[in-house]
Amino acid sequence: MTTRLYWHPIYLQHLTPPGHPERPDRLRALHSVLEGDEFYSLDRVEAPMGEEEAILHAHPESYAERIRAAIPEEIDEEDRERGAPQPLTRVDSDTVVSPKSWEAALTAIGGATAAVDTVFKGEADNVFVASRPPGHHAERDRAMGFCLFNNVAIAARHAKARHGAERVAIVDWDVHHGNGTQDIFESDPTVLYCSTHQMPLYPGTGAKDETGVGNIVNAPLSPNTGSREFREAFTSRVLPALDDFRPDLIIISAGFDAHHRDPLAEINLDESDFDWATGKLMDRAERFSGNRLVSILEGGYDLQGLSQSAARHITRLMKG
Repeated sequence: MTTRLYWHPIYLQHLTPPGHPERPDRLRALHSVLEGDEFYSLDRVEAPMGEEEAILHAHPESYAERIRAAIPEEIDEEDRERGAPQPLTRVDSDTVVSPKSWEAALTAIGGATAAVDTVFKGEADNVFVASRPPGHHAERDRAMGFCLFNNVAIAARHAKARHGAERVAIVDWDVHHGNGTQDIFESDPTVLYCSTHQMPLYPGTGAKDETGVGNIVNAPLSPNTGSREFREAFTSRVLPALDDFRPDLIIISAGFDAHHRDPLAEINLDESDFDWATGKLMDRAERFSGNRLVSILEGGYDLQGLSQSAARHITRLMKG
C-alpha cells in the first residue's frame, strides 16, 4: 500500500490556554513516534492552505465570517521579546482561537481536500491527515468542542464536487459523537455517517434512533466498556451499513480518545482495537472504492495513548 501523510507546522501555532486538552503537544507527540524506522516509507507532504470557498461546502459564509472576526491580532515584536503571550479568544466555552488559528484551520481544510485529491488521482492508496484544530463537532453554523470547521464534511463534499463521487461514507470512532457531521448530513442520502462513541457523554447526541434519512448509523457504547463491545458495534452496525452503501470513498474521523488512558472519557480501547478497525475499513475500501480511504485526525488527549494508537493506525494503512 502507498500511504501519504499530510501535515504542516502551522498546526502547532493554533494555540489554546494552559491545561487545555486540545494542545499543540498532541501533534508533537505523534510526530515523535513517526520518526521511527518503520515509517521511513511514509510519504510526508506539507498540506496546502485550503481555499476559503471550500468552507462553504459545509458552512454558510456568514458563519465563516464570524470565525474570522473572532481571530485576535498577533502581538508585536516588542511584546514578543518581553515574553508576552499571544492573545486568545473564546468562540464557545471550550473552543479557543489565537492569531494563527484562521491560517491553521484553512490548512486543516487544505490537508483534507488535498487528501481526497490524492486518492482520486491515484497518487496514494490512502492518506492520514495529522491536522488541528479538529472538526467533527462543528455544526453548520456553530463552533464547539474544540472545532471550528468540519474538515471531514468539507472533504466529503469536495469529493462529490471535484471528483464526482456519488456515495461517500464517513466512519467516526472518536469517543465523542460527531454531532456536527450528523447535523450537516442528516438530510443527505448520498453521505453515510456511522459513529461509535460513548453515551452518555459530551455532546449528548448520537442515540440509535437518530437515523437522518436512513443515512445515519449511531452505535453508542456504555461507559467502562471496551474492546469486545466496540468490535461488536463495528461488526453488527457499522460494517453492514458500509456493505449496503458501497461507498466510492471512505473517510475516517480518526479520534483516539476511546483509548483507556484518555482523561476525557471512559471507554477502554487499546492500540490493537484501532489497528483492527482500520483493517476492516481497508477491506471495504478495497472492495468498493478502489482502496480510496482518507483518515483525518480528530480527538485524543493522552499523549501516549494518542501517539501510539495513531501510529498503529498509520502502520495498518501502510501495510494493508
